[in-house]
Amino acid sequence: MTRETRTLPAFAPGSVDTSFVIAGYDEVVTHDTLWDAHSHPFHELLWNERGASTAVVGSRIWTITPTLGLWMPAGTLHAGSATAGTWFRASFFGFRTTASISATPVAVEITPLLRLLLERLGEPGLADASRAATEALVLDVLEPSPRELLVRIPASQLLRPIADAVREDPADRRTLADWATVLGVSARTVTRAFTTETGTSFVRWVAAVRAQHAIGLLTRGWDVEAVAEQVGYRSASAFGAAFRRTTGLTPGAFRPE
Repeated sequence: MTRETRTLPAFAPGSVDTSFVIAGYDEVVTHDTLWDAHSHPFHELLWNERGASTAVVGSRIWTITPTLGLWMPAGTLHAGSATAGTWFRASFFGFRTTASISATPVAVEITPLLRLLLERLGEPGLADASRAATEALVLDVLEPSPRELLVRIPASQLLRPIADAVREDPADRRTLADWATVLGVSARTVTRAFTTETGTSFVRWVAAVRAQHAIGLLTRGWDVEAVAEQVGYRSASAFGAAFRRTTGLTPGAFRPE
């Protein structure tokens, strides 16, 4: 599979005059695509019509889906990726016309109402008054979501071997006690470090890594049983239950039609 890398500039917030309130963009990527680190002069809402993509800010990796988008404040340096066939969408919000809903990147639930409003803004010939009314409604319903597909990558010398091993092979079934033995420290030490660096427990962190990896495979057309085995679950039902707990969706929601 051919991989495409795109390089974009890094803009400071408001460094380019953007008179619009909300402008839309969408594209179906035909190859696995990587975006090098860049930033925009405007705020950006990323979401997908089909498939899944990722956005990376520092040590944090978000998965973006048709139901869970990501708000990227103007000037935030970020990289990204999408698998071939992903239909990604972006809504740009003028820096001087729109206040950011968050000072940092934050998940946004793409509700049916928000989706319909954003789609209406893309209708050709939309009257100015109708556009202004629709934009006002978008800004009214747009809000951060407490649910997000986020993995924070620990960077300490203690935890980096664990993070590298699990991300390389999500099927790795070693427990925190196993890792403590490997690293020659107490399980309590590893537990505290994991909570401090990632904001979550080791078990939940592994589940999130597995879910992100699984979404990538599902969007490529892998069947659920094969994905379950690839990411370390003993059955498709166990995988499905864990996946729903982490993402709020079934694995089938990410398989191409």
